[in-house]
Amino acid sequence: MHIEELTLKQYRNYKDLHLTFDDKINVIIGENAQGKTNLMEAIYVLAFSRSYRTPRDKELIMWDEEYAKIKGSVYKRKRRFPLEVIVSKKGKKAKLNHLEQKRLSDYIGALNIVMFAPEDLNLVKGNPQVRRRFIDMEIGQIQPAYIYHLGQYQKVLKQRNHLLKEYQRNQHKQQDTTMLQILTEQLIEHAATVVQRRFNFLHLLRKWAGPIHHGISRQLEELQIEYDASADVSEDMDLSTLVRVFQDKFAEVEKREIERGTTLVGPHRDDLIFKVNGKDVQTYGSQGQQRTTALSLKLAEIELIFNEVGEYPILLLDDVLSELDDYRQSHLLHTIQGKVQTFVSTTSVEGIEHETLEQAELFYVQEGHVSREN
Repeated sequence: MHIEELTLKQYRNYKDLHLTFDDKINVIIGENAQGKTNLMEAIYVLAFSRSYRTPRDKELIMWDEEYAKIKGSVYKRKRRFPLEVIVSKKGKKAKLNHLEQKRLSDYIGALNIVMFAPEDLNLVKGNPQVRRRFIDMEIGQIQPAYIYHLGQYQKVLKQRNHLLKEYQRNQHKQQDTTMLQILTEQLIEHAATVVQRRFNFLHLLRKWAGPIHHGISRQLEELQIEYDASADVSEDMDLSTLVRVFQDKFAEVEKREIERGTTLVGPHRDDLIFKVNGKDVQTYGSQGQQRTTALSLKLAEIELIFNEVGEYPILLLDDVLSELDDYRQSHLLHTIQGKVQTFVSTTSVEGIEHETLEQAELFYVQEGHVSREN
C-alpha cells in the first residue's frame, strides 16, 4: 500500500501543490513554520478526513479562501483509486473512487496510516484521553464499524449528560427518570460493543507489542498492557454479559450521576495501563522506558495492520527521529526498511546515519513551496 500522488489546493500554506512519491522512503526537509508538518497532516487528513492537530476543520483552509482540497492516488491490493477530502466553511466531503461517502465508517480504512509524532511520546505519560484516542483511531482503521458504534455512543452520551445536568438543577423537585432509563439502555448497547472491540484489539496489540518491546530493550524488559475500565468488565465476557454488568453498574451510580450532573461510567472514562516488568511505566518508568513503550506500540500497530489488512500501512514520522536516541532511531528505521512507505519530516538529515535514508526521495520545503533540489 502506498500513496503515488498528492494534490493540495488552498490547504494551510499550500496554494497549489502536486507531488509524486517514492513507494519506500520520502524525507521532507525544512525549517520550522515552512509547511513540513502541514504536508504530513494533509496525508493524515486524506486517511481519516480529520486532523490530528486541531478539531476545527476550518483551520485547514488557507487564509481568505473558501475551501481546501486534498486529493491522493492510492495503490492498494493491486489497484489504484483516488481519495479526496474537501473542507469548506459549510462542511466537509470525503470521496472514495469519486463517490461521496455519507458515513465516516465507509471512508476510513481505505488508506491505512500509522502516525508517530513527538506528542505520541506522551502516549504513556499523557492523560487518559490521549490513550483512548490512540485505541479508537487504530481500531477504526481495521474495523470501520467500530467508528459507527463509537459515534453513536458519543451522541447518546452527550444527550444523557445534558439530561443529567437538567436533573442536577432540579434535584429538589420530584423527577420522572423515564427518559434517563431510555438513554441509559441506548448508551449500554453501544458501550458494550465498544468495550468488547477494545478488548479484542488489545489482545492483538499485546501479541505484537510484547516481543517488539522485548527486542528494543535488549531482552531486559517485559511489556504488559492492561485495560482500566470504569465498570467491572473483563476480556472473557461475551456481549450479553457486558450489557448485564453495565446495567448493574448504571443502576448503582444513578443517584451519584444526578447529583454530579454527568455520566460516571463507560468507555469515555476508561484508560490503558502500560507496565514494564510489573511496574506502571507512567508512574515509575524512566523517560527511556516511556519512549521505548511508545515506540513499541507504534511498531506493533504496523505489524497488526499488516496482519489484519494484508498490506503494510503508510508510516508518518513527523519530527520524531530527533526525539529518539541513536539506538531507538536505528531500531525504528531497520524495522520499516524496504517494506513500509514512510514519510519523514525533519529540519535536517544530518546526524541520522542509516542506510534506509540513503535511498530516500528528498523534498525541500520553504514557505509553502516544495522542491526536490536544495
